[in-house]
Amino acid sequence: MGLYLASLPLLTLWMAGRQKTARSYLGGGHDLPWWGICLSLVATETSTLTVVSVPGVAFRHGMVFVGLAAGYLLGRCLVAWLLLPRYVAGHMHTPYQFLGQRFGATVQRAVSLTFLVTRVIGEAVRLLAGTLPLAMLLAAFHLPHGPLAIMGALMALTLLYTVFGGLKAVIWSDVIQFCTYLLGAILCAAILWHGLPPGTVADLARAGRFHLFDHGTALLADPFAPASALAGGAVLAMASHGTDHLMVQRLLAARSLRDARLALVASALVVGLLFAALSLLGILLSAAPAAGAAGPSPYPSLRGDDIFPYYIVHGAPAGLSGLLVAGILSATMGSLSSTLNALTSAAMTDFPAQCRRVARATGLGDLSLARWLTCAWAALLIAVAQSFGQGATSLVVFGLSVGAYAYGPMLGAFLFGLFAPRADGRAVLAAYGATLAAMGLVELWVRPGGHALAFTWIVPLGVVLFSGFGLLASGCRRFRRAVT
Repeated sequence: MGLYLASLPLLTLWMAGRQKTARSYLGGGHDLPWWGICLSLVATETSTLTVVSVPGVAFRHGMVFVGLAAGYLLGRCLVAWLLLPRYVAGHMHTPYQFLGQRFGATVQRAVSLTFLVTRVIGEAVRLLAGTLPLAMLLAAFHLPHGPLAIMGALMALTLLYTVFGGLKAVIWSDVIQFCTYLLGAILCAAILWHGLPPGTVADLARAGRFHLFDHGTALLADPFAPASALAGGAVLAMASHGTDHLMVQRLLAARSLRDARLALVASALVVGLLFAALSLLGILLSAAPAAGAAGPSPYPSLRGDDIFPYYIVHGAPAGLSGLLVAGILSATMGSLSSTLNALTSAAMTDFPAQCRRVARATGLGDLSLARWLTCAWAALLIAVAQSFGQGATSLVVFGLSVGAYAYGPMLGAFLFGLFAPRADGRAVLAAYGATLAAMGLVELWVRPGGHALAFTWIVPLGVVLFSGFGLLASGCRRFRRAVT
């Protein structure tokens, strides 16, 4: 594990090279292969929480995350043919420039600001939540495991290659990191499979443990029911991969529209493969004997997110456990580096006047400003993560969900840009603000129970609300113009 952490920044910088302009630092030079962008997309959308949570969900619910990936595939195909051609044809650096061209700079900045705020909050909570299983694992191996120390060390390593290598370094590090934790999951599944008594896998199949969807549950409350996974997952993927600069930034670094489309669609298949490997791991753990001890299996008594870390500490062979810890570290660092570069890119592209004022006040060139902004975002992420760590649990729940609640209004604005030719900027801005406020009220309604509305329906709800507010605002403006 130590060798991996020491070599990752050096290997990444060697592959990416030192970036000499702000454009290459933020845009990657448009010479990256589609398969590298594809793996980077998957590494970016997954995190430590994904790696430890999916086996826990599969332990009790089967292969339901693979069914969700089918909805993701549909949504990404829609993005590939509806939104990507407009981004590429317009030579855009962020997706919010599309809104700027369609509705004006105010709408562009409003939506970009939403991205910046929600990304900082969401990533800070992921950083904090990701330190919890890491702290448990590092404590088991008698290594320093204080949350602040873990966050600081991960951030320092991540900044080492992100600040000097830019987007290219982020993408190549994502490729290495994704391969690390995918390999670890596959090896774990293979070892568990080999250790099961003969006929166990067939018994699991007959018991329905490999099903892709939940059946017979409330449609709106279960994210893994067929309609929730397929329809809700498709809309969620349209928002996350069509309007979130964290994902779109990678697609805009492709050599051509064809490569961007290929990377986007293929990423849905690859994330399905990752979900399948992690889910198989969880299902096999549900049939595994006690880890390292006689007696009944301890796994059923554990929380879902604790099942895989418990196996790493108590059940995995020594060499494999080190690889798995490195894989979990990889997931955290991949998400961090992607977020840092995307935040800097959005700030410099969508708020150029403000960035120019900072550059004049500090005497920094564009590239130096980009690097200092990256460090500033890193410090802010740690500060926000620390503030969540000292607050109530409900704040953590809010931080993890805030991005999903913003996705609906964001996707609604983009869909209006595509399919509402008579809508203007003021109507869209009014609808956007009203929908954000309405989604905040929905968040307060959902949060106490946590099960009132499945996460796959949150984005469709936001789109529906935006459509209603948008039509109302556009109608009022047309009526006012007609009267005056």
